[in-house]
Amino acid sequence: MSLLEVKGVKRSYGNLQVLRGIDMVIRRGEVVAIVGASGAGKSTLLHVMGTLDKPDSGTVSFDNKNLFRLSETELAEFRNRHIGFVFQFHNLLAEFTALENVCMPAYIGKWGTEKEIREKGKALLGVLGLSDRGEHLPSQLSGGEQQRVAVARALINSPDIVFADEPSGNLDSHNAEELHRLFFELRKEMGCTFVIVTHNEQLAEMADRRLMMKDGLLVDS
Repeated sequence: MSLLEVKGVKRSYGNLQVLRGIDMVIRRGEVVAIVGASGAGKSTLLHVMGTLDKPDSGTVSFDNKNLFRLSETELAEFRNRHIGFVFQFHNLLAEFTALENVCMPAYIGKWGTEKEIREKGKALLGVLGLSDRGEHLPSQLSGGEQQRVAVARALINSPDIVFADEPSGNLDSHNAEELHRLFFELRKEMGCTFVIVTHNEQLAEMADRRLMMKDGLLVDS
């Protein structure tokens, strides 16, 4: 069942054409890896799919709704409700605890009382093996723990789809392997759909589909 559909998406920055006409369908519940050399347009595609960037032409549809017909306010609300993001650099807020970082998107979206949000945040940290780390600041956590906090933050609003941009790029091989396994466990337990930009071939091979980008186009891998 189609969840997200990209049709004819093009994106340029000045004279540099980064996306040259992308067509793809993401089905609900699948894990898709997007691979390719640096500069192929992978991150730009992910940002357009996640509505962090707008295409010059083409459409991105979620459940048959054209997302870029929404107003900025509607788009921000849609993002907060339906999309989770995990980046290579976890972007945790240094002055807040792990639990507070996890809960932040839900506080912003007002998805429940503070008590309800904190309880859900604690539950997610438990699922990710961080039950005893909720009151620690990011600086008190290892790199792998910080990235798992970022994953919990991406999941706090029960998104339909999670976009991950080189999520294990900053981790050693052991923590990278743990994170990759976690994505598939979360898909099984929570029904999440994952679209992951990665240079990690092991993760790409684990995915349901591996899509290759080259020079702003999807090509046969």
